Amino acid sequence: MTIAKTDRIITTLGSQIVSGKYVPGTSLPTEAELCEEFATSRNIIREVFRSLTEKRLVEIKRYRGAFVAPRKQWNFLDTDVLQWVLDNQYDPELIAAMSEVRNLVEPAIARWAAERATSSDLTLIEAALNDMVANNQDRQAFNEADIRYHDAVLQAAHNSVLQQLNVAIRSLQRVVFERTWMGDAANMPKTLQEHKTLYDAIRHQNPQAAEQAALAMIASSTQRLKDIS
Repeated sequence: MTIAKTDRIITTLGSQIVSGKYVPGTSLPTEAELCEEFATSRNIIREVFRSLTEKRLVEIKRYRGAFVAPRKQWNFLDTDVLQWVLDNQYDPELIAAMSEVRNLVEPAIARWAAERATSSDLTLIEAALNDMVANNQDRQAFNEADIRYHDAVLQAAHNSVLQQLNVAIRSLQRVVFERTWMGDAANMPKTLQEHKTLYDAIRHQNPQAAEQAALAMIASSTQRLKDIS
């Protein structure tokens, strides 16, 4: 109960910050004021501040209280922060930046996976792809399978440094996938075919085809993200 309440307050306050109710550089309400607003304890508000500080939305200044951090410091690789920003406003610069990061990282991952994937790696990628096909009308199950698919492709790249970035990469992908899921006949067959094309390129050890498949996949999801924003 306490954890759920804390999470709700984190979401509410975080959304208020990114929507501009509290602008960068200004102070947030005091602990006492927030306790009254949310009918909760100081311990919970302090936990909320800790979480928002970790997301780099908030700075705690000794003897002065909590302040909204400059936007350039916000952790856009945090799933919650990305989701709050995209939910509250259309931000073409952020969408373009997300696309650039994906274009930088994911084609290289696909190329290396095609060069290095083991039979065990291929089994994991195929299993996730099959789950995507089986759950293509279940948004949550489909997106979880989609994340597992891309996790398996990343593991198949066998790059230990990139694997350390997996949390950040997954965070970015999760927000994009959750916002761009479209189960209709005009979009879902294309999405599934794009994933199958990448899997086939990896399975056939064709790095160039894998790289192109990843680029095509990113272009499609970026366009859908623009269309719905």
